[in-house]
Amino acid sequence: MTAYALNQSSPLAPDWLAVPSDLNALHPAMWAAGVERNDDGELALDGIPVSMLKKQFGTPLFVMSESDFRARARAFKDAFDAAFADICGGVDVYYAGKSFLCTAVATWVAEEGLRLDTCSGGELAVAARAGIDGANLGLHGNNKSDAEINRALDMRLGRIVVDSLDELDRVAKIASGRGETAKVMLRLTPGVHAHTHEFIATAHEDQKFGLSMAGDSTEQAGLSAAEEAVAAATSYPGVDLLGLHCHIGSQIFEPDGFALAAEKLLGFLAEMQQKYSIQLPELDLGGGYGIAYTPVDTPRPAAEIAQAMAAVVRSKCAELGISAPRISIEPGRAIVGSSTFTLYEVGTLKTVRVDAPAAGDAESGPKNVTHPRRYVSVDGGMSDNARPVLYDADYSAILASRASAAAPQLSRVVGKHCESGDIVVRDVYLPEDVAAGDLLAVPGTGAYCWALSSNYNYLARPGVVAVRGGAARLIVRGETEEDLLNRDMGA
Repeated sequence: MTAYALNQSSPLAPDWLAVPSDLNALHPAMWAAGVERNDDGELALDGIPVSMLKKQFGTPLFVMSESDFRARARAFKDAFDAAFADICGGVDVYYAGKSFLCTAVATWVAEEGLRLDTCSGGELAVAARAGIDGANLGLHGNNKSDAEINRALDMRLGRIVVDSLDELDRVAKIASGRGETAKVMLRLTPGVHAHTHEFIATAHEDQKFGLSMAGDSTEQAGLSAAEEAVAAATSYPGVDLLGLHCHIGSQIFEPDGFALAAEKLLGFLAEMQQKYSIQLPELDLGGGYGIAYTPVDTPRPAAEIAQAMAAVVRSKCAELGISAPRISIEPGRAIVGSSTFTLYEVGTLKTVRVDAPAAGDAESGPKNVTHPRRYVSVDGGMSDNARPVLYDADYSAILASRASAAAPQLSRVVGKHCESGDIVVRDVYLPEDVAAGDLLAVPGTGAYCWALSSNYNYLARPGVVAVRGGAARLIVRGETEEDLLNRDMGA
């Protein structure tokens, strides 16, 4: 048995991690609709038990609910169209392909009425393979190559989001050289602090993205880089300036940052329209809406986000006396993240004793007491989920192959890589009887897990299975050792 009471968290656990009253229960915000335990206590998606998925496709495995993905995509489109109907006739919702993209997902996005945001030539290639109309595509990136810019023009993209003065000049020259006009949006950094990890906060000044709205440009005294870009874009014959863009970060729950960014950009848009006698018909307010990775995360429904943002845009446009631009947004994680869980098989287990402070009496003072922490190794790790090592990201996990009545034990789920930082779930309570051969499921892995996956230690990247209506199919094939060796040119 564990050395702590079942209703009391271990001193080694973070403050937010309480001992669950039922280790077999599913926290609904963390899972796709259709995930439940079957009559045998086994985790199943749309009626397909995880043991069957493991038998057919192996582990590790990304398991995605196609119906859940589509429902979340449709919820964003419907909620924002409704909230902004009286302001600008609706919203263009661009799915952020960087979160997870394959041809099947690109097809679902188009079928649900969304557009697609890409960040590279490779993502454009996926969009082209899926048959997405170029008018419904955007291209991001802080360092687009000439080849990527040319590809965007070849595909007649609806927008190229320009990230710097240098890039604006290159896009203009390439488009003019082709005798064409590039549809451009300018990505600005409004100086808004997003309450998230510093590596995924993208609207402050000291980082690589965007044109600063603060201070003087390095080129023209008295102008910010953002204003200089507006002035330059209006003078280039190869540029059709559609409007402005910002993205304040990712995994954000509080609406304050989005509201402040919208206010700043609308004020700047109004100023530029008046000063340069131009019309900027579009404003993209980015994405970054958070999801539930742990039971304490509280994501906001799409409708609530939409209504809050619409209220800000409506009031600010009225205050400025301007017509509202066409609004667009770029959710990625909020659509795909919770649609997917990763399925792992348990291998080795070990328990260590860790010192933790305990309250002492008045005479002896505080003293350390040893407490157990169990390490549960699985057959994947940082090669299929780099977010914990990159961002200190928290996840949860459950025993998926069966129900258990055993006592909870504080556990750390780790991978099989030769790195001590190869941690999948830093702190989670799992049943004391978890053993080799059991299956664990980690929810919320749809975004930035497969997309950031690697072949570290020459592990093959997992496949992605889409489940819908009781049927499962591969949408991304898992790699084999032959795949890994195909690019090795030999001695």
